[in-house]
Amino acid sequence: MALSETDVTYLQQLAVRRSGNVLTHKHTYLMESWLTPVVEELGLPNIEALVAELKRTPGRYDDHVAAAMTINETSFFRDVQPFEALRRTVIPALIQERSRTKQLVIWSGACSSGQESYTTAITLREYFPQLVSWNVRIVATDICDEMLERTRAGLYSQQEVSRGLPSALLAKYFTREGLKWRAHAELRKWIDCRKLNLAGRWGIMPRFDIVFMRNVLIYFDQAVKESVLQRTASNLAPDGYLFLGGGESMVNLNAPFRRETIDRTVCFRPELQLGSQGRPVSLSQSNW
Repeated sequence: MALSETDVTYLQQLAVRRSGNVLTHKHTYLMESWLTPVVEELGLPNIEALVAELKRTPGRYDDHVAAAMTINETSFFRDVQPFEALRRTVIPALIQERSRTKQLVIWSGACSSGQESYTTAITLREYFPQLVSWNVRIVATDICDEMLERTRAGLYSQQEVSRGLPSALLAKYFTREGLKWRAHAELRKWIDCRKLNLAGRWGIMPRFDIVFMRNVLIYFDQAVKESVLQRTASNLAPDGYLFLGGGESMVNLNAPFRRETIDRTVCFRPELQLGSQGRPVSLSQSNW
């Protein structure tokens, strides 16, 4: 039985309220596939019963349902140009700038099942062996516990590794386990998985050198986009780099970034805030 218009509207409003995701009517046909596992997990007969339960016990399952309705589309080396920019320009520059501290912190926001995080780790290992002696952290955040567990495990199906991951890198950085492939421990130790709702409260975060916030802002309304970008700027090093999705921009958004072209891709750099003496304001670092 198809969901009623009232139930669809309720689920759309729940998604916006809990995760910031704006779901349109074109997503309605996906709701059944997204929510069927939740229905089965809770032992309910159908999605209509799930919506009734959500209304009867506000807040009890809201986050779980909102996470289930998050679009988790990702692949290895997706839109390869940002990773080429890392290899050719960004990482060499940061290695020079961070030569004293030997620390590099990268954030993969809305990491889904982790392919972006592992692509980043592979790029660093493959082209910058000196980073083995550095303190490298790739912070992978997502709203969905299941996605974080998958990222933490680094275990992927044949179909998943066939999407974008060259066979030579697969053989070098993954080990076959039955019908799946697991990322080597040398990659997994760099990945720090954390639960985070981009549209919610963030708490204390470290200062990031690079932020990947790709193909996620398109699901937010303008107010949430601006909030996410402003908070990202507050947690990005003054000489840091922000990468958005290929079809995303900051046009008509109140966000403290300037656009910069690197090689064949676009990134965004912080607009430095000057203090009373005309010097860039220094942001305090916090452990997370």
